[in-house]
Amino acid sequence: MPESISLSAKLDLVQSLWTPHRIARFDGHQMLLARLRGDFVWHQHDGHDEVFLPLSGSLIVEFEGAEGDTVTEVRVGPGEVLVVPAGTRHRPRTADGSEVTVMLIDPLDVQHTGGVRDELTVDEFPEI
Repeated sequence: MPESISLSAKLDLVQSLWTPHRIARFDGHQMLLARLRGDFVWHQHDGHDEVFLPLSGSLIVEFEGAEGDTVTEVRVGPGEVLVVPAGTRHRPRTADGSEVTVMLIDPLDVQHTGGVRDELTVDEFPEI
């Protein structure tokens, strides 16, 4: 039988920043929880959209303009959702050193840095 998942209990298990932790799998996708603080790496996911659902705090997602010369930002808070379309260059970040907890929905084979190798790249997500 399926069981409900306590997001708060799972978030208590997430200690490292920018490391998504898998809490569920469905139809070739996964639900991930993460703690975020500071700036992530600029990247894009060419083959799929990415879904951000902040649980606490205000997430800022920056988007690069078509020519790479402008940056637009979108703020998304608890109770809101942001879908980043496939192929859109973006960078999640938080404001003023604040921490944000977020649920992500991605395909199972996603690399969260979109193929960019960085010190924040995680090759396998912990399953909790």
